[in-house]
Amino acid sequence: MHKKLGMILTLLLCMGMVFSTPVYAQSDSQTKEEEKTDKEEKGKKVYFASPMFNQGEKDFNLEVVKVLEKHGYEVFLPQRDGIEGALLEGKTEEEMVKMIFELDNKQVENADIVFMNLDGRVPDEGACVELGMAYARGKRCYGIKTDTRSLEKNMDLNPMISGCMIKIFQNYDGDEVLKELDQYLSENEL
Repeated sequence: MHKKLGMILTLLLCMGMVFSTPVYAQSDSQTKEEEKTDKEEKGKKVYFASPMFNQGEKDFNLEVVKVLEKHGYEVFLPQRDGIEGALLEGKTEEEMVKMIFELDNKQVENADIVFMNLDGRVPDEGACVELGMAYARGKRCYGIKTDTRSLEKNMDLNPMISGCMIKIFQNYDGDEVLKELDQYLSENEL
């Protein structure tokens, strides 16, 4: 009887150790991860998602990127750093789609941050896809908006877009929003 009771107690003790170890290991690794995050600098690779279909959009994108780069962020801007038109010359639509998608997807994956230009009657479809890809991968997401047009009643943006964002820099004066971004980055990291 004592032998059976001893075996049962030993079995219960072993089961308790087996089932509690992952909890302690998880708790310990979470603590180490928190310490690591506090000690290490946050990654500064930015993917800039934006419309880029007219000169005004391209010029504003470049101005935002200048502010980010001034503060030490390494920015991938598709209109500047993406596939050049010359590389697409003579390609089929299928080949162009594959080249552009693979490059941009890889850049989103390699980024720490996605910074999205939210201007337009609705935000750019491609930028929305890039935002979703980034959010699903746990990237930090930020937005900038100067456009007064809104889609949602009583909301400035679709909540599926704004819900992904840590912060949206918004001012209907483009020069002022750039100053606000510059000031914010002087005091904070993305």
